[in-house]
Amino acid sequence: MTTRHVTVTGVGVVAPGGVGVSAFWDLLTAGRTATRGITLFDPGGFRSRIAAECDFDAAACGLTPDETARSDRYVQFALVAADEAVRDAGLDMDAEDPWRVGVSLGTAVGGTTRLEHDYAEVSDKGARWDVDHRRAGPFLHRAFAPSALASGVAERFGARGPVQTVSTGCTSGLDAIGYAVHAIEEGAADVYVAGASDSPISPITVACFDAIKATSANNDDPEHASRPFDAGRDGFVLGEGAAVLVLEEREHARRRGARSYCDLKGFATFGNAYHMTGLTREGLEMSKAIDTALEHARVDGTDIDYVNAHGSGTQQNDRHETAAVKRSLGEHAYRTPMSSIKSMVGHSLGAIGAIEVVACTLALAHGVIPPTANYERRDPDCDLDYVPRTAREAPLRTVLSVGSGFGGFQSAVVLGRSDDGRSR
Repeated sequence: MTTRHVTVTGVGVVAPGGVGVSAFWDLLTAGRTATRGITLFDPGGFRSRIAAECDFDAAACGLTPDETARSDRYVQFALVAADEAVRDAGLDMDAEDPWRVGVSLGTAVGGTTRLEHDYAEVSDKGARWDVDHRRAGPFLHRAFAPSALASGVAERFGARGPVQTVSTGCTSGLDAIGYAVHAIEEGAADVYVAGASDSPISPITVACFDAIKATSANNDDPEHASRPFDAGRDGFVLGEGAAVLVLEEREHARRRGARSYCDLKGFATFGNAYHMTGLTREGLEMSKAIDTALEHARVDGTDIDYVNAHGSGTQQNDRHETAAVKRSLGEHAYRTPMSSIKSMVGHSLGAIGAIEVVACTLALAHGVIPPTANYERRDPDCDLDYVPRTAREAPLRTVLSVGSGFGGFQSAVVLGRSDDGRSR
């Protein structure tokens, strides 16, 4: 059987701190943070009142009034990111066989923003049990169905191949990309528009994380509130955004003369069957995902030049992840840079895994490792090289990105320069 390789030919991003890949990469390499006090609603009374919001203008990003009206915020993000990725790839969808183009997009909380807004409208902000459905917007049903994410992007590009929305908590983005990789390798498609999007900054989401004290309460200093691996960390900072990649079978990309950022070489995901939010200290679950992704990529742990961490900034996650990387990479873990971009763009739940994969793609292309902003004090349980505060130039050939999600999901992706030397 002919081996099919998967390459990345285009990327697009909507992220806190700026819309577009250029603004995103400038933010990361400068070590700037986009975390601030919440402005999308009045956060008064909440325990955590900070977030990493996107300064997003749908019209300025090219969406029509009709597209904006029928699409929840997270779908708008995905449409804009997908447009950028397809342009970046130089892909002419009209020239492609639509039955060989797939879409795989992840989201953790789907249409939360519109669902909450419209429920407040139909119930007089919760005062009425017998709601008045006439006050609901005409597109409320689209917010109710997370499938609107993938179907909306597929409709935009005429993709008739496999189309799926993946929802596995905070690993949704990694998993959506991983499933696209498997589909291309297995011959189900030649091109995939893959990634994730979430717009969870709403009262109900903030209340959920307040209840379990998972988010930072450092409201007086939001710029420095996201502190992955730092001894003073007190939880993650909620974020929002989207990232989309164009993935192609390598020979398909070569035939049309496309440039390649890198190859997507390995993917694995496992559940821990343990606890909705809890993680074991030893990192066994994430280590299993890393080991299996390395095996899929046919590389050894000592080949990894950089680890893009989940790095949420919670006490247990950062310990668990550090233990997992040491278990999988052995002594090489102490020589391997590892950083968390959540320190700068927050934690956008299902979207963050895809955003982090784009960060890895750009790191490989530019030979630059994004830093962990706000890292000041060493935690004895977190004793690796977390690239504190300042981006670092480094020759990169193979990188690892990992994710951990509520529900016990653990995922890993391996990216690397193309074996045939065609990486741009």
